[in-house]
Amino acid sequence: MVRRAEVVRTCVGCRNRASATELLRVVAISGAEATGYQLIPDPSRRLPGRGAHLHPDTACLTQALRKRAFGRALRLSAGMDATALERYVIDKNSATRNVDGGHNGVHPRKQGR
Repeated sequence: MVRRAEVVRTCVGCRNRASATELLRVVAISGAEATGYQLIPDPSRRLPGRGAHLHPDTACLTQALRKRAFGRALRLSAGMDATALERYVIDKNSATRNVDGGHNGVHPRKQGR
């Protein structure tokens, strides 16, 4: 039986590589006003368009927003609204903490290139 290779992506926040199943895909949808985009979480990985990947952790989200990494990863220069993404990550973290203690914010070291 042939085993498929695992898909690996890089988190835009912490820049660590991880399995695509561990990361949350984020897409940008044109907002109501013509000047900006809205960052939307895509946990099912089905929405069309270019995606950026992020650990579903508030520390990685904060780093990505501070570094303006979503603009580079999604190749957009317009303003981006991250409220829906922030709500999703906070809700996911609170649900995870209730179940298994949550993510401690420590990611494995990046493997050398």
